[in-house]
Amino acid sequence: SPGSGVLEVNIHPVATWAELVDLHMALDDEAFACGLTCERYGLDGRPLGTGGGAHITIGGSTPASSPLLNRPDLLRSLITYWQHHPSLTYLFAGQFIGPTSQSPRVDEARHDSLYELEVAFLALAPGAAVAPELIDHLLSPFLADITGNTHRTALCIDKLFPTQNPPLQLGLLEFRSFEMPPHPQLRLLQMLLVRALTAWFLRTPFTQPLQRWGTELGDRYLLPHYLQQDFATVLQGLSQAGYHFAADWFTPFWERRFPRYGQVSLADNPARTLEVRAALEPWPVIGDLSNSGSSRRVDNTLERLQVRLTGAVGDNLETGQLATRYAVLCNGHPIPMRFTGIPGEYVGAVRFRVRTLATLDHPILALHTPLTLSVVDTWQQRSVGGAVYHHQTPDGRSYDRAPTTPALAQARLSERFIPLAEIPPLGDIPPPMLHPDTPMTLDLRLANQR
Repeated sequence: SPGSGVLEVNIHPVATWAELVDLHMALDDEAFACGLTCERYGLDGRPLGTGGGAHITIGGSTPASSPLLNRPDLLRSLITYWQHHPSLTYLFAGQFIGPTSQSPRVDEARHDSLYELEVAFLALAPGAAVAPELIDHLLSPFLADITGNTHRTALCIDKLFPTQNPPLQLGLLEFRSFEMPPHPQLRLLQMLLVRALTAWFLRTPFTQPLQRWGTELGDRYLLPHYLQQDFATVLQGLSQAGYHFAADWFTPFWERRFPRYGQVSLADNPARTLEVRAALEPWPVIGDLSNSGSSRRVDNTLERLQVRLTGAVGDNLETGQLATRYAVLCNGHPIPMRFTGIPGEYVGAVRFRVRTLATLDHPILALHTPLTLSVVDTWQQRSVGGAVYHHQTPDGRSYDRAPTTPALAQARLSERFIPLAEIPPLGDIPPPMLHPDTPMTLDLRLANQR
């Protein structure tokens, strides 16, 4: 694929799990023998996928035998369940997520799509017989990106039964929000998850109303803490249905997707810590999409971090309320740290600019890095610790090449997180700047303007 610099391998479908395992293990062995790998690292040491998709397709041996056409309520169940659980999209996707990505969620494109989908779902009730061409007419207007492209969507039906393209009437559903993981066992785990969910919904249709996430989708569910909570409910539901997945099977996905940049103990108390992890940031496409050809320019000037405070007891709060005793400051601005429901644990986010280019969004705004994080005990009016996070090397140099081994990559992650040896003197702490669109996040672009 010239766009991402990877070799794309299209493999034939199989009918059994044993065949699927044999096929993928053999493919991995052959790739390794050719010197190919599915693992790489960014300049900053973050583990990345190859950039190529690892789409999963389900269907039947023939269009007539496809359960998606014979049981159209299965389509409704899968679409609804994926919409209910952001973790199913965001955990396994690549760097590029959001409305202008290659696989946007159904609720990231048109604002009215959920209402219209619920109208369409009335015809896809369990037990209802629906002609294949009608299924296409019912769903294709809403399973599309913001430009109307039915291929660029998390759940793609352009090979189900497109009425305008008979050769592609194959009875297939393609799950496109999967990037290639580094090991075949992880790839097989993704497929096992899709197989289990499909089997569950064939037995028990999922017919709940679609979820109106509002601002949470672009705020709360860009943070690993809340995505893990969401994914835990997925595994719990599967277990109750008889499909048991251990949560630690998915640990490699979480650690790769949201690497920990660093952790520091506060006030020499090992139980009280400040942890910084990568979070997600949707990067929008720039310019006129209709004239972009095969290449789409992306604004990657922003990044986001999750900040987690543990062992910070003293508040008596309801889940979701802002911390009152402890304030976590980033470059002097308070982060909206919200109580998770676990005693002493609070989570918030920082959105900040790491690059600036005249051709991208908001060219007049300066860089925000390095980020100085400090934790203040407001009851005792003193700082109890903190750290400095550098986006590049601590001396300001840019990395000239990406690391090639896990050890070199981890070294880069570690060297950019420096515990504070000296705590800056305290001044007045301003109230958190809470924007209604991002109540979980400190956006330094806004905070620096007040």
